[in-house]
Amino acid sequence: MNAIVIEHVKITELPEAWRTKLAQVPGTTVTVRIEAEAQGAVQTEGFLTEDSLFGMWRDREDMADVANYIRSIRTSRFNNDGTQR
Repeated sequence: MNAIVIEHVKITELPEAWRTKLAQVPGTTVTVRIEAEAQGAVQTEGFLTEDSLFGMWRDREDMADVANYIRSIRTSRFNNDGTQR
């Protein structure tokens, strides 16, 4: 894969779209690296990642309210007096 690397570029010399994403400190220089994107890396609509483990529990009804589920699994198994809940 071919890449173009341009060092010590003043932010003021970058295209407007790039400048808006960077800190606007006068006199700042950056290094720009331009590479062609890999072919075939088409994102399937609706999926954020190709990782098969991502979202593996999305259909679990007991985890529909995440905050409540986490609170329940972090709750102590015992009451303050030592009896089991």
